[in-house]
Amino acid sequence: MGSQTEAVEAELVGRSPGQLMWRRFRRDRVGVISACVVLLFFLLGLLAPVISALYGKDPYTRYGQLEPGLLNEYGYPVKPNGGIDGEFWFGIEPSTGRDVFTLLLYGIRTSLLIALAVTVLAVLTAIVLGIAAGYLGGRWDFAISRLIDLLMAFPQQLFFVAFLPIVTTLFVDPREETPTYVKVVSIIVVLWALGWMTLGRILRGAALTLREREFVEAARVSGASPWRIIRKELLPNVVSPMLVQATYMLPNFVTTAAALSFLGVGLTEPTPDWGRMFATAAEVYRSDITYMFFPGVSMVVFVVAFNLLGDSVRDAFDPKTVR
Repeated sequence: MGSQTEAVEAELVGRSPGQLMWRRFRRDRVGVISACVVLLFFLLGLLAPVISALYGKDPYTRYGQLEPGLLNEYGYPVKPNGGIDGEFWFGIEPSTGRDVFTLLLYGIRTSLLIALAVTVLAVLTAIVLGIAAGYLGGRWDFAISRLIDLLMAFPQQLFFVAFLPIVTTLFVDPREETPTYVKVVSIIVVLWALGWMTLGRILRGAALTLREREFVEAARVSGASPWRIIRKELLPNVVSPMLVQATYMLPNFVTTAAALSFLGVGLTEPTPDWGRMFATAAEVYRSDITYMFFPGVSMVVFVVAFNLLGDSVRDAFDPKTVR
């Protein structure tokens, strides 16, 4: 038993915390599988134009209206199972006849682009304000903490629905057609404005604990500036909660952006989007249940995989949960 313990200790000598975290993560089979699934979704979104070109279809052409025999007189696919065949792998969209496979690929691309941008902005904001509030204390802590309390008091879903059109009008005259990029920027701004507070409060609590530690006191006594202490001493020690929380934030932003499009205040036609596909599916599910299957299953798989990945990352950062 003693020799085995010594062998384990010898194996761990000289390894950085990052290497130990990676070693624990690789042992977690669920975490590795979840990471592969998440990576697959990002690759599908990134390579959507390439896959679309190889497939020979795009998400904008209304094949059902251009090619006779694809849609019946009521606008539903003539072939069974939503029109699935060798030409249209996931079938075609009712009424328009657009290809569901490419719609889903570009919808994943759009949703992940928005969610990733919001997550990056929210994490950066939480780092700056949360750590600054915890380390500086005093009136800075009071002001930032009250701002967090105020923003967290807003009913988020109602705020999103009510203020997204207002933010859009700041960029474009209401009488003009809103470009897609403006809608994307508006969604990112609104989600970012109410998406950073939870992480900010977590980082504030971590900074409050760390600022009393000996290494921070030593840096302060040596004459280091507050910014240098935050950057060099505090920030590296909050990487763990920051990464774990970010893995939970991104799928939440994906579902929120989809919900906004579903409610009609997010992205609109003809932009491919997960939420728009759900909105269309809600209208046609009685006659074409197949159309709801692919976006529904893909959304569930993505969210579950990302949440499992977050659990695995948290366990990998905590040495007490080594398996």
